Amino acid sequence: MQPRISRKDRDRILAGIHKKYRKVADSPEGLFKFPTGKAGLKGLGYAPELIRALPEKVAASYCGVGNPFSIGAIHKDESVLDIGCGAGVDTIFAGLMAGPAGKAVGIDLTAEMLRRAEANLALTDLKNITFKRASGEKLPFEDSRFDVVISNGAINLIPDKDAAVKEAMRVLKPNGRLMIADQILKGGINPDKRERIDKWAR
Repeated sequence: MQPRISRKDRDRILAGIHKKYRKVADSPEGLFKFPTGKAGLKGLGYAPELIRALPEKVAASYCGVGNPFSIGAIHKDESVLDIGCGAGVDTIFAGLMAGPAGKAVGIDLTAEMLRRAEANLALTDLKNITFKRASGEKLPFEDSRFDVVISNGAINLIPDKDAAVKEAMRVLKPNGRLMIADQILKGGINPDKRERIDKWAR
């Protein structure tokens, strides 16, 4: 069980996330220590055929801490939810793998990132992908909706991680798959709570 976060601290966390990801919507280059762009996709082991299927502008918008598809592939006709979809690259990959009869939905908190995701999608011919503004803490979907829930570096940013995981499990079908790539803390926690809150999105 994670420590309870006050409303004030939560608002500061969300303001920090929005501030950073408004910049990321323009370009992720130089804003992260982890891999970005086409080089990041290659370095993280994404399938070459998936990378080749992306328009160059879409590949350039990628930012992620890992490769959720290294855990397993998306199968034809499956429905996939991407929590914290950002510029939509992983959502687009999921849609490609699921095929025309499958479906991929990406959610994100930041309007600018969703606009970038929609613009990226418009550069493809895919018709089985949608994006929606929503929080991972309260998913706007019915129970047992998805075959797979993926996330890449987003659970780490969500203030109430317990709620996020419970929501992900709620919307998964029985025997569904949760495939997460994220960061974990190694070592001690900074005792300065204010500094931890201020650096939440870094």
